[in-house]
Amino acid sequence: MSGAVFTLGNSVSGSLSLGSALSKFGRVAGQAGFTIEQEEETLNNTVTSRYAGLAAVTVSGVTSVLNPSLVLIPSAYNTSGSTGILYSLHSKPNGVADFVVTRATEGTRFNSVGKISTVGSGDARLDYLTSGGTVGPPALLVEPSGTNLFLRSNELNIGAPWTQDNISFTTGSTSAFTSPDGTTNAFLLADTSGSTRHRISQQPTTSFVSGTTYTVSIFVKKNSSSRFLLINSNTAFGARAVLSLDTLAITNINGTGASIDNYGNGWYRFSVRGTATSTQATSVFIQMQNDATDVTYIGDGSSFYLYGAQVETGSIATSYIPTTAAAVTRNADVINLSGAVSGCIGQTEGTIYAEVDVRNLGVETYFIRIDDGASTNIVSLRKLNTNSVRSAITAPTTSGTINISSATFTAGILKIAFAYKSGEIALCVNGANLTANGTFTFGASFNRVSVGSNITAGSELNDRIRSLAIYTTRLTNAEIQSLTTI
Repeated sequence: MSGAVFTLGNSVSGSLSLGSALSKFGRVAGQAGFTIEQEEETLNNTVTSRYAGLAAVTVSGVTSVLNPSLVLIPSAYNTSGSTGILYSLHSKPNGVADFVVTRATEGTRFNSVGKISTVGSGDARLDYLTSGGTVGPPALLVEPSGTNLFLRSNELNIGAPWTQDNISFTTGSTSAFTSPDGTTNAFLLADTSGSTRHRISQQPTTSFVSGTTYTVSIFVKKNSSSRFLLINSNTAFGARAVLSLDTLAITNINGTGASIDNYGNGWYRFSVRGTATSTQATSVFIQMQNDATDVTYIGDGSSFYLYGAQVETGSIATSYIPTTAAAVTRNADVINLSGAVSGCIGQTEGTIYAEVDVRNLGVETYFIRIDDGASTNIVSLRKLNTNSVRSAITAPTTSGTINISSATFTAGILKIAFAYKSGEIALCVNGANLTANGTFTFGASFNRVSVGSNITAGSELNDRIRSLAIYTTRLTNAEIQSLTTI
């Protein structure tokens, strides 16, 4: 990592030479477990460009230095221990604002070489997956707790707990069998010659519960033409959909929705979701079709590749959770810092900023929250289940909470800033400003920052944070508009 230069410090011209420090985090680079995953030049470009956009803006031809007091651009973390560290890029005073990561289980993510990989408990999950299935700059993946109810999630040819009906499985060591985790552990499912349904199925060991929403997902890669992947959980939780592997069109949808995510190299993750109307133990079916309907047909040996089945509660297919003989739970990502960080937070006025890659809609989640260590004094940014952004202030002098809500948005990059000062608050999302005039007086000092969740574990983001920043002054409306313009 020698020779890299990153824009740091309190002015846009400030810089830090990394030639002797081996990383952009000179104060911590020598610590055991310190980890940076990207090649030096790539990381340099990512950090420099993102930081420059947070350190200064140009309004009406005049450049203003913004002096952020804390900047998080996810890029370095510590791997020693079950409670990890996510290093801030910059804080004032220096070194007091490194985030603590708590997750008492392993977790998976899409790594810097484009593969699904496992990180240890407490490790920040830097995720490099772009919407096009390629490797991009790292973002911080924050998710709630999730449990894969399927047993032997990638042992699809095992007779129990899986049932195979009129299909054959082939495994191999050639590149054709390379799965999204980079190893040759994918399965080639082929239909047999009978006039019947061609499928695998599994009944989880726990019942589906009435009123609970579930999502089933599996990774698929095309091999033969004119074949469709059908996920059928109609009996289990009222969900079914068909994916054409030729066109990637999703049709014949029952339930609350279906979607695909591109994982590169021809692999897609197909997800179907719905809500159970009764409590029962029943099977979920994953099957091949020769058209977009759920009917019997005569197989001819056509095939596609499969990897990594998952069924879980909730309306989002969270990161893949491998299982063997029992269901496996991934704990929630809880990421925060407290105490001395109070010097980085505007106590009477300030601005908070978040850049987020939003891919999952319809669920209320938090982007960032600052508070007094309790719930009496709060400034927060969150996404509502109506797909709008809400800023909120809670203080002893307010009757309730002072809110501003944005217009609705679609999936994609959101740049969000909330500037607060009694009598003049403003929310800006992708350059669109909204203002309010609520008055307030905070009754205690802010001393905690929570990232992607509400205090400890709750309303987790279920998405990826590209950067965060805190300013101890209330930036002008023109400045936050410039800061958030895409």
